[in-house]
Amino acid sequence: MDVNNELDNMVSSYYNSATADFEFDSSSDDDEAFVHHDEDDDSFTFDQSKPKTDTSAVEARNGKDVQGIPWERLNFSRDNYRETRLSQYRNYESLSLPRGELEKDFNKVEKGHRFYDFQFNTRLVKSTIVHFQLRNLLWATSKHDVYLMQNYSVMHWSSLLQRGKEVLNVAKPIVPTLTYPGSLGQSLSRVQISTMAVKDNLLVAGGFKGELLCKSLDQSGVAFCTKLAVDETAITNNVDIYHNTDGSLRLMTANNDSQVRVFDTVNFACINRFTFPWSVNNTSVSPDGKLFSVLGDSAECLVADAQSGKAVGTLKGHLDYSFTSAWHPDGNILATGNQDTTCRLWDIRNLSESLSVLKGRMGAIRAISFSSDGQFMATAEAADFVHIYDTKSGYSTEQEIDLFGEIAGISFSPDTEALFIGIADRTYGSLLEYNRRRYQYYLDSFI
Repeated sequence: MDVNNELDNMVSSYYNSATADFEFDSSSDDDEAFVHHDEDDDSFTFDQSKPKTDTSAVEARNGKDVQGIPWERLNFSRDNYRETRLSQYRNYESLSLPRGELEKDFNKVEKGHRFYDFQFNTRLVKSTIVHFQLRNLLWATSKHDVYLMQNYSVMHWSSLLQRGKEVLNVAKPIVPTLTYPGSLGQSLSRVQISTMAVKDNLLVAGGFKGELLCKSLDQSGVAFCTKLAVDETAITNNVDIYHNTDGSLRLMTANNDSQVRVFDTVNFACINRFTFPWSVNNTSVSPDGKLFSVLGDSAECLVADAQSGKAVGTLKGHLDYSFTSAWHPDGNILATGNQDTTCRLWDIRNLSESLSVLKGRMGAIRAISFSSDGQFMATAEAADFVHIYDTKSGYSTEQEIDLFGEIAGISFSPDTEALFIGIADRTYGSLLEYNRRRYQYYLDSFI
């Protein structure tokens, strides 16, 4: 991953100029999320006295924009703005390889399907992004519980109570509560969280300067935190919580220093370390705990043995750097997302070529998630588009969710009933909830 400050500033400046005409008058009550930042203690509070800025399914069916964007007050329509975005958006590339031959590999996909229906959008909580290439910043642990990054806070959103709460503040000094002789734990302060994961009551976050934080959701404080590398550019690009082959819970980290580290989740001791030829942007462990994907600053991706770290297969086909991957629950299919605007599917039993190539609309595929029953796969572009594919159709039928704003993360609830999308935007940043379509329309009368 290129962490050159000049490059980051250039990308940021481009995004600001490209969306200059998308700045809205936020002086009215309905354009302000009522989250307030206290400059003295870096914490967030909620002012429930202000009018709600949320959008419900009923309001959306009655014509309200799901993100609350007041198109009727603008001098251009939503369709006109979408057309402009599609024509002017410039996808970020690390490798300028010729892409003329890519189109012949694309899957034929039938769009227009509806697998998940819009349910709710709130601006009470809104995602923020530290690094424009890293988007695993939102996790659902149930259809009512979502965790996301908002500035220096990990926030919890209850869709049942429609209430947000700060779970972890990383602006203040953080002292690990778990101490024992030989522990690698050390105090941290003002961590810029670049990636996170939540599973089995464990919240893990990685930082922009190589930090790692681990917190039990049912306990106060942070159990373990440390800096994984001395190098200031060794960003923690990805964290993955998984079950080892013996059933124990493990943690895997991917860093810019080309290292993949494995920790136990009892004492958080580093029990394995693997080195690769390039900066590692993403890893994900297979459902059986035997293999893991390795994606980084290379057009090629690897599949490696989870015990030894030895590569057992090379994935060739992408034309740029990859930043996200996910395994189908059956363990046979691996999906990889790339800056060449594609998601490739690989059959782990035959890695000689990709099984399918799915094309994004505008930009890089920066987040991928499978539903726990394996029926759906969702991919998120850097901005504006989330794609949901029916895996049972061979990924040939798709629902396209069309939004505006940078996408900080996507997550299916474990019961598959909800899909959450985090939008990072100065004015219209929000959390969107879509519910699985069950074709039981009569229930709408009770909502």
